[in-house]
Formats: sequence, C-alpha cells, structure tokens
Amino acid sequence: MQDVQAYGFDGKGGAVALPCDGVPLEQMVAQLVAPQGGFVWVNLNRNTDAGRAWLEQSGLNALAMEALTADETRPRCTVHGETVLMILRGVNLNPGAEPEDMVSVRLFMQAQAVVSVQLRPLTALDDVIEPIARGQGPATPGELLTRLALRLADRAEPVVAALNERIDDLEDREPGQSGAGMRGELADIRRISILLRRYMFPQRDALSTLEIEEQDWLTQHDRARLREATERVTRLAEELDAIRDRAQVVHDQVMDLRAEVMNKQMLVLSVVAAIFLPLGLLTGLLGINVGGIPGTNTPWAFWAVCALLLVICTFQMWLFRRMGLLGRSG
Repeated sequence: MQDVQAYGFDGKGGAVALPCDGVPLEQMVAQLVAPQGGFVWVNLNRNTDAGRAWLEQSGLNALAMEALTADETRPRCTVHGETVLMILRGVNLNPGAEPEDMVSVRLFMQAQAVVSVQLRPLTALDDVIEPIARGQGPATPGELLTRLALRLADRAEPVVAALNERIDDLEDREPGQSGAGMRGELADIRRISILLRRYMFPQRDALSTLEIEEQDWLTQHDRARLREATERVTRLAEELDAIRDRAQVVHDQVMDLRAEVMNKQMLVLSVVAAIFLPLGLLTGLLGINVGGIPGTNTPWAFWAVCALLLVICTFQMWLFRRMGLLGRSG
C-alpha cells in the first residue's frame, strides 16, 4: 500500500495517475474534471507522514477531516448536501492478523471527487485498484463505492464460510468426544461471530441509507449494485447470527452431557454413602469404649456382627434396586 495514491478517471473506465504532493483536492478536480469529465480519487494511509500532510493541505472542511481521521469508527453513512461521508469495515486479511479485527475505510464522496482513508492495509481496496491498470476503472464515484462494498462482502464470505465449517464439524462429533478443547473452540467461534456481526448490521444500514438518498451522482445502476451489496452484507450478518445460535445449541448439549455425567457420578456416591451409613453407625456403637457392650466375652460375637452387617447391606441393595437407584447408576 502506497502512502498516497491519486487517480483521474475519464468516466469511461480509463484512468491516469495524478501528482498529489502539495495539490489541494479542489485544484486536482479543476485540472482534470473540468476539461474532460469524470472524477478524481485519492486513496491514502493516515498513519504515514505523506498521508497526514496531504490531508492537512487538502482543503476539506472540519467535519470531513474529523470523520476521516477518527481513531474509533463504526460503519455509518452521513449525508451533507451533495457530500457523503461513509465509513465501512472489511475483514483483516493481513499476515498474522485476526480476520475479526476488522479494518476501516473512511470515504469522502462528491460528484467529482472521492477521498478514501485507511489506517491499515485493506485487501478489498487492492481489489478495486488492481483493474485500473487494465483500463477497467469505475466510471462514477457511485460505481467506485459499489465495487468496494461488493469486494468487502467477497472477502468476508470465506471467513464466514470457514466458521460454518467449524460449527458443522463440532455438530457432527460424537457426544462423548466433547471436552475442554471442544468448549474452547466453541467459545472461539462465538467470539469471532459476535465481533464480525458487530459491524455487519451497521454496514448494511449504511449502504441502505445511501441507496435511498437523493444524490444526483448516483445512477440507477449504482443504486442497483448498492442493493446487491446490502443484500449480501445482510445475508452474511444473518449467517453470523445462525452460527452464534448453533454454537450456543452445541454448547448447551455439551453442558447437558457434563451435567448428566456428574449426576450419575453423584448418584453412585450417594448410593455408596447410603449403604455404609447404617453399617458405620452400627460398628461405631459397638466400638465405643464404655462398659456393657454385648458380646464382649462371646467367641462367636464378631461373626454374628459380620452376618448382621451382611444382611443389612443385602437388604439395602435390594431396596435401592427396587427403587431404581442402582439401575440408573449403572
């Protein structure tokens, strides 16, 4: 990504690179657009010295400068007369980055000029710039915007599809395979889907807002493509909702399975404790160190006590089995 890129479009797909050092936006528009028609597009990186220097001498108003340089943004569309300020987000496909850490692109649009500002590289913008060298540039600012919106959706679709595949794999696993790893993967899927969804619905609203605005430089073709971009973003947002809900269902199934296993284990422990409680009480009474313990001087008293304990234990097991406790614990 270059610090500052400027293109002049002839309205027929052709484009030329423009010098932009020290040239305000109005002067660039006047030099190119007035004699030839078309529009000017300036794309810059705000985090570079060259990008900040161009913005400072661009001649844009304070409202536009605030929108283009804000640190924290959410997708939105603001219309001021013939000027549109739009903020969009795309998945982060930079090396070593997390896709859900979405990258913003801020747009200042008029009939004859577009300024786009990035803080980090955005693959979808590269997809828009790449055909320009082949003479396949946008004919209008509206077409530039719709190309960008559709490329943003294109880049997000594989990320959402990968989440769908991950949740499909978790749903197909046997119930006994659930464990800490599965719970961690479920949490990761839910986290990613929530973060992506956080920007998808506002982006849908921003695109649909521009579609219904009365801007003369938006053609019917541009509005049709805006509707298509809005539908695709809506579909992605709904898929993220479905992924989040499916992850919650799988998580509930895992927790139900864990609760069932714990209940069985607790039942076994309870039955064992119930069996040995009367036995322990009886042996404890016979073992107290006071006078009058029966059978102290009887040689067969020990075996009599063992037989009594065996009878009590057998009776308890019969009773618990009749109550169904032993059957459920097994």
